[in-house]
Amino acid sequence: MEAKILSYIVLWAMVAFLVSASDPSPLQDFCVAVNDSKAAVFVNGKFCQNPNLVTANDFFFTGLNIHQNTMNPLGSMVRLVGVPEIPGLNTLGVSLAHIDFATNGLNPPHIHPRASEILTVLEGTLYVGFVTSNPDNRLITKVLYQGDVFVFPMGLIHFQLNVGNTAAVALSALGSQNPGVFTIANAVFASKPPISADVLTKAFHLDKNVINYLQAQIWTDNHIY
Repeated sequence: MEAKILSYIVLWAMVAFLVSASDPSPLQDFCVAVNDSKAAVFVNGKFCQNPNLVTANDFFFTGLNIHQNTMNPLGSMVRLVGVPEIPGLNTLGVSLAHIDFATNGLNPPHIHPRASEILTVLEGTLYVGFVTSNPDNRLITKVLYQGDVFVFPMGLIHFQLNVGNTAAVALSALGSQNPGVFTIANAVFASKPPISADVLTKAFHLDKNVINYLQAQIWTDNHIY
């Protein structure tokens, strides 16, 4: 009986380990990323700076208040502040994004595979939403005004649209140092090499000519890397 109980405990521990998708917990106060192969510690794909050489600038970034160019077909631009900008973020499991919207600008439906997101509207009016997973695929939306906050759960398709009469600005905190972004339309219709038109025709219930047209378009990436 005790052996059976122990086997259940081991099984559930393995399941919990396999479904975990968040950043690993740090094993020290910080690991300031440095491009130095001679460094002694290697964590989260980065070499760690000698703690005795760390300065305040390793945890600092300036310029997030600078508006980005939104002159693109989407009318939006996302600037992520992560480990490349702030080396001290390495292993801390957080990052930040500044999003500029022109009038009618859209941050199109996308996914962050490794992070939940909490968005704050700094200026303007945004229509935001996300879609729950199968089988419901329920759309949950809200119109946000200056000072409003909205949460997008990890891994769910979400979007933001400027529905105001002026430009809009938002700030997003993400629960990963590298949240990743998977823009739905770009991934489906602009993959390299292209997904077979036979696959997309059946998946989207569209004529093959429509699929060919969509795959021939230039799909905009509104992220600064």
